[in-house]
Amino acid sequence: MAEPPGPDGRSPGRSPAATPLGRFRAEARDAITPRAALVMLGVLILELAFVVSYIGAFHSPTPERIPVAVVAPEAERRAVIDRLNGIPGEPLSGRPADSVAQARTMVLEREVDAALLVAPDRRADQLLVASAGGPSGVQALERVLQEADPSQPVRITDLRPPNEADGRGLAPFYLAVGLVVGGYLASAAVSATYGARPANPHRMLIRLGALAVLSVLSGLGGAIVVDLVFDALPGHFAALWWIGVLTTFAAAAAGMAFQVLLGPMGIALSVLIFVVLGNPSAGGVYPSALLPPFWRDLGPALPNGASVTLLRNYAYFGGHHTATAWWVLSAWAAGGVLASALAARFRRGRRSPEPAAATGV
Repeated sequence: MAEPPGPDGRSPGRSPAATPLGRFRAEARDAITPRAALVMLGVLILELAFVVSYIGAFHSPTPERIPVAVVAPEAERRAVIDRLNGIPGEPLSGRPADSVAQARTMVLEREVDAALLVAPDRRADQLLVASAGGPSGVQALERVLQEADPSQPVRITDLRPPNEADGRGLAPFYLAVGLVVGGYLASAAVSATYGARPANPHRMLIRLGALAVLSVLSGLGGAIVVDLVFDALPGHFAALWWIGVLTTFAAAAAGMAFQVLLGPMGIALSVLIFVVLGNPSAGGVYPSALLPPFWRDLGPALPNGASVTLLRNYAYFGGHHTATAWWVLSAWAAGGVLASALAARFRRGRRSPEPAAATGV
């Protein structure tokens, strides 16, 4: 008489792998290895970090200490500045300007985001802005002033609007995003083809040289697209080209350093820094003054934010207020090269020496 099947559905004496459930488990172990499961977990973490970062940066844009120059009769100037600085939440940071001409210069040289010209006898005040620096920032300024004193009308004068083909002034942001993505993807492609960790310093230098050539072509292509093809940022071809070169190479060199130090996990670190954190903090969609503190402080220190500042300020503001951005991009590029060189050199030094050739004695 046949024995009844056990609780797992298999007959007594039958191996687990011979049952349907056993075969499924074996196939699952072959299909999803522990390494694949860890990679999937990492993807999930990056995905959630992406959602948190973008929603955290953009869910509630709130102005904080936007610099505003104030031109007013000398007897009223201090009181006006104190009134602006005393608005609840401190959305504005007023500072004096001696004349309308000085205030205009401060706006166009990016020392301040706007200038308030106080009219005598309660007539309409005038707000000088440059919406090429971010239209959403202008809208926030106008809203703050209206809420602070609804009875006082404010007339907006835009000293530097975006180019007609630049829409809402986002061409510098999208160009910077493309350049950064191209840089770290190029470093990832080199690693995927030949391995993340160069075998020796010579190979590392060759790879960096290849990434440098690609960066020159990347910057050239970006300048052609935004200037000659779409006419979005015309008249500054050479400046846009070389900003593009440095942006691409900074991301590529840093991406290569991450992979030399961490292997394939370096690609995930590149995505975290350049996409998850870098894009929402770059000051493209919203100027940094409208972002929460974490993103506002982080953005200028990353290649994305530095590149947006350079592209925007050279395209619209004569290259003013860009020294810090140049240093940031240069530091990422130089740091990536130095980290890769030191890691390759260190690994070469740790390799066991080759056995001496036989002497025949």
